[in-house]
Amino acid sequence: MTVTELIDEQYQAYNAARLNEAARLYAERMLDPELDVTIGLTMAGALTPAGLGGSILTLMEYGFIDFIISTGANLYHDMHHALAMSLHRGDFRLDDIKLQEEGVIRIYDILFDDKVLLDTDAFVRESLRSLPNRPISTSELHHHLGTQLLKAGVKPEYSVLAQAAAWNIPVYTSSPGDSSIGMNIARHALDGNALTLDPLADVNETTAIVHHATRNGVIILGGGSPKNFYLQTQPQLWEVLGIQKGGHDYFVQITADAPHWGGLSGATPSEAVSWGKIKPDQLKDAVVVYGDSTIALPLLTAYAVSKAQPRPRRELYLQREASLQELKDAYAVAKQARP
Repeated sequence: MTVTELIDEQYQAYNAARLNEAARLYAERMLDPELDVTIGLTMAGALTPAGLGGSILTLMEYGFIDFIISTGANLYHDMHHALAMSLHRGDFRLDDIKLQEEGVIRIYDILFDDKVLLDTDAFVRESLRSLPNRPISTSELHHHLGTQLLKAGVKPEYSVLAQAAAWNIPVYTSSPGDSSIGMNIARHALDGNALTLDPLADVNETTAIVHHATRNGVIILGGGSPKNFYLQTQPQLWEVLGIQKGGHDYFVQITADAPHWGGLSGATPSEAVSWGKIKPDQLKDAVVVYGDSTIALPLLTAYAVSKAQPRPRRELYLQREASLQELKDAYAVAKQARP
């Protein structure tokens, strides 16, 4: 039985049915070349240490992802793979006090030596030396880090950051200070360097991508800040800039959170409609799978690769300035109508 047969024939109820719906929505609608959907991927949770980079790299290679918004931690741990640093399957029941004494870091059932952190930090700091001493967007930072991994990495083909740089896929972080990458940039500042990350540039760049697109869709892994950073591009257009886009068109989320806690991670697509984040008439094309991304994403990836044809990569990183100018022009027109 193939993965497509498994999902099409066996996933018929409860969250198995939701994964069936998500897989079909992604493969048959979002990846339909005639619909011309620009697709974002958002990542929260420790996914790259768990090996989810393999699925993400496949989606990138096939042109099934056009840009990424991630926690900084996912991108930091992604670099371990390019630098051929070892992560090991462990046991979540191990004694953490003993692990700390032995210099072993634990992410649930993943173990690695603390030297992995120190050596990755050293790579980041060395890479920062060739960046300009001025504010930059996180897409510029990550493109630079990816380029350095392509040059110096032992296995750059295993790195999301490296291949994103090779394929000109822009990668953003919604909270850049909240990771070891940001921590090392903070040290860089203490050394007297003027390099800073400009989150407002990220807001404008991601909004420009969404504004330029014919249709917009997203695959959300987890939730958190990356989820909102993607969805807020629509309120940025209509609420702040006065540009009517109507909301996002397609929405797939894989999450273990629930809406009744009030957090953004569990907020439903229908709630997003009230904010103008999703088009009201597109709720039929919004699916939430309540489950574990480490289980669901590889299945979703295998299904999409089996069902959909590869798409030409958009190389949106190279189009940032043109898209920003297009957004500025639209804002200038809207501002005349609504100061």
